[in-house]
Amino acid sequence: MKQLYRILPLVLSVGMVGCSNTNQPETAADKGTQEKGQDTFVSSLPADAPVLKVATTGTTPPFSFQDDYGNMQGIDIDSIRAIGEKEGFKVEFYKEAWQDMFDSVESGERDIGIAGISYNDERATKYGLSEPYYFNPAAIMYAKDNLAINSLADLQGKNVTAMAQSKSYNHVEQMGGYKTLNSQPTAFLLYEDLVQGKTDAILHDLPILQYTAKNHPEHKVNIVAYEGADNPAAQQVILMAKGNDELINKVNNGITKLKADGTFAKIGERWLGDQDAAASKNATPTSKEGA
Repeated sequence: MKQLYRILPLVLSVGMVGCSNTNQPETAADKGTQEKGQDTFVSSLPADAPVLKVATTGTTPPFSFQDDYGNMQGIDIDSIRAIGEKEGFKVEFYKEAWQDMFDSVESGERDIGIAGISYNDERATKYGLSEPYYFNPAAIMYAKDNLAINSLADLQGKNVTAMAQSKSYNHVEQMGGYKTLNSQPTAFLLYEDLVQGKTDAILHDLPILQYTAKNHPEHKVNIVAYEGADNPAAQQVILMAKGNDELINKVNNGITKLKADGTFAKIGERWLGDQDAAASKNATPTSKEGA
């Protein structure tokens, strides 16, 4: 199990929401340098381009997390930067706890929130949400060669573990028929239970399971997504203040352009490899039902 702990400081934070807020940006809007320890992103926009404040957790790889020097990185960081480049605004990132991210956007302290946020009706009522930009379905990971799991129904009679209070945990609980249903507070602990044989299958968001598997190639696992692109809860959105129609329209325009030119697919491939090549292509607008 020695290699399993190589990325413990990174993956252990997945699903945790207790990080402290900061009023200082974690990453400058345009560093313009590639010195060691500095953010290497260089904006193509003019120096006087508007700068928007983006709240993000910094603790949810592969969507939003920090490198060894504290710079924000991940699918969502690349995505909002790309949208800004298309629509004429730069961004600076502020690390905030999960609920504080929503509160700071609602109050206007931050312009945008992005950190693996999926659609649900309650959020759509309270906040301004973008069109879907990334397909993020719930999924099952299992390791035993003698198992054949292709859907939730195949978990009946099995030992199952999911994140506490997650939609996947609720899915299994509502289905019933499982042998045991346990919870863990982080994605890493879910994965540890699986590879140590403590559970037959674990459930989490597909990209998080893919990212974990990519960083631990020494363990052979199978991953099966069980939510389709027609399910609103499987669609990822960007958070803005209710009524901020100008910004919402600008972000939606950027999303439309980046879907069309394949940028979102390339971002997914960068962080997850070929296994995610089609993920962002499946993020299409759907009917807005509860998540």
